[in-house]
Amino acid sequence: MNSARETVLGRIRDALALAPAPAAVVPRDYRTGRALPDDERLALFTDRLLDYKARVHPCTAGRTAEVVGDVLREHGVRRIGVPAGLDARWLARYDGEVRQDDADVPHTQLDALDAVVTASAVGCAETGTIFLDGSPGQGRRALSLVPDLHLCVVDLSAVEAGVPEAVARLAPERPTTLISGPSATSDIELERVEGVHGPRTLVVVIRTDA
Repeated sequence: MNSARETVLGRIRDALALAPAPAAVVPRDYRTGRALPDDERLALFTDRLLDYKARVHPCTAGRTAEVVGDVLREHGVRRIGVPAGLDARWLARYDGEVRQDDADVPHTQLDALDAVVTASAVGCAETGTIFLDGSPGQGRRALSLVPDLHLCVVDLSAVEAGVPEAVARLAPERPTTLISGPSATSDIELERVEGVHGPRTLVVVIRTDA
């Protein structure tokens, strides 16, 4: 046993003594620069979101408060959580209780919320993905994961056609959450179950002129 052990360790020592191999060159020639007109980008983004079973409401920036208020009333929302820095004008048509989140609010209190309203950082039309990076108006990750309904406001101007372009707009040092539809999973028989590890319902308000 000792002889075999020494043989193995000796080979490792010999290998470590060799000059290190040059670093491998990894090609990074991702397709970039893809651009789509606003109407095509909106149509593609909407199609992907609907495919994920999200609910989509395009509107002009001036109608944001009206659409947000209508959606919250439609879902019977009485108590919402919002991150610090959210544009208060978006809630002008909502007459329920508003609780501003912070890091000290326990998850049990987040679970008592009917919904959360956030902004977003970036979107990707090709994959129907929304990126939150914890900036003002977006909040911490728990806020967007615990309540059963997430209403997310997305500016079409921040939606890129492809993944490389979307990722390039993100700050790598920020905590990024990727959202592609409501939380869902399937069991071995492919029975879809929503709301397992995040919101059961995702509503996306797309501001087409912002």
